[in-house]
Amino acid sequence: MNEIERLLSFTKEAVSPFHTVEAARKRLEEKGFRRLCWKEEWELCPGGSYYVIHHGSTLFAFTIGKDASKEKEIRMAAAHGDFPGFRIKPDPEMTTNAYLKLNTEPYGGVNLGSWLDRPLSAAGRVAVRGKDALHPQMQLVDFEKPVLTIPNIAIHLDRDMNKGRELNRQTQMIPLAGMTDGETEKGFLKKELAKRLQVPEADILEYELNVYNAEEGQCVGFEDAFVSGPRLDDLTGVLAVLEGLWDGKRKGGINLGVVFDHEEIGSRTKQGAGSSLLLLLLERIVTALGWERSDLLKVLEDSMLLSVDVAHGLHPNYQEKADPTNQPVLNGGFCIKEASSQSYATDSEAVAIVQSLCDREKIPYQKFVNRSDGTGGGTLGAIASAIVPVRTIDIGVPLLAMHSSRELMGRKDMEALTSVIRAFFLAE
Repeated sequence: MNEIERLLSFTKEAVSPFHTVEAARKRLEEKGFRRLCWKEEWELCPGGSYYVIHHGSTLFAFTIGKDASKEKEIRMAAAHGDFPGFRIKPDPEMTTNAYLKLNTEPYGGVNLGSWLDRPLSAAGRVAVRGKDALHPQMQLVDFEKPVLTIPNIAIHLDRDMNKGRELNRQTQMIPLAGMTDGETEKGFLKKELAKRLQVPEADILEYELNVYNAEEGQCVGFEDAFVSGPRLDDLTGVLAVLEGLWDGKRKGGINLGVVFDHEEIGSRTKQGAGSSLLLLLLERIVTALGWERSDLLKVLEDSMLLSVDVAHGLHPNYQEKADPTNQPVLNGGFCIKEASSQSYATDSEAVAIVQSLCDREKIPYQKFVNRSDGTGGGTLGAIASAIVPVRTIDIGVPLLAMHSSRELMGRKDMEALTSVIRAFFLAE
């Protein structure tokens, strides 16, 4: 498969943060990475490839150079496996006359209108009763087919809809699940989960379920110049980090790829980039290799982090939203993202390093900055580098319709992003 076929396959599987990690796990094991358990002692060997999963939705994968004891530099690339959408609330069943609906709440910065009239499904993880109260069984679930939809109102009933309107998250964005006899079907969702998981309904204790767009991604344009699909933010970054990592083994040092959860809601959770998790992970790696903790503190000066997340491409119908002199376009290469506010944690030294790699490998790149009279989103880079103080640069493919139910990217840009991460991990 080429890089776009691999991306479309990945986005089809990664329908919740938990499924993102599971899709990553399968690919890492196919490449010979060995799983570690956080609560066990680690025996790491030079030349080895390993991964560890934290709370089901954050993953660390790393390779150790055969000469790691001589060259103690650490190179990191991190992306996030969550994406904007909706989460199903507890006891979600709602009825309106003969219609059965499921109560939801938005997750992250959602373009609400883009979710209307789509075939939607649900996926995530379910806590099933275990052998004792302190050890529930955590099982992944994906309904796989469209089971929900959020119908729009007909223009005949809202003649001014094309003049712009605000959608109410609690009343107008509730997905339709089916028909009912008019009474609230209490426990409907748990019954469906029990059937899907083949467990007793009484054993379903709790769940974390995403509503996701069930449409598959595809190439569009007369010459297939674009990729249209759900969850491109930030599954493009996740896949590029993974492929760059397993292709980018070097003789010395440590290469680390990270998939964080909860970036879309601020990263400040136990699985997020705003926790002490990355620093603790680095300490565990170096001590398992026989280094002193002081060695880790010393090598941070020469270490570096790529924060890999999407950028805003120049929109042909909204050109006034772009910076006057920095206007990245789809298929023009990946973006280096800069902001004086440090919402993108990029500095000139880090930019120079990445630009030099691109010049050497002939990898196309562009620059993105926000307009001076506007603001854009942040990334995990500034948050993580405040805890692990290393040189950091924000990079990613340019998108149109970011945070929509479907987003649009350039077909050529995935190759550029993967190539620069691979070059970063390989450079001696």
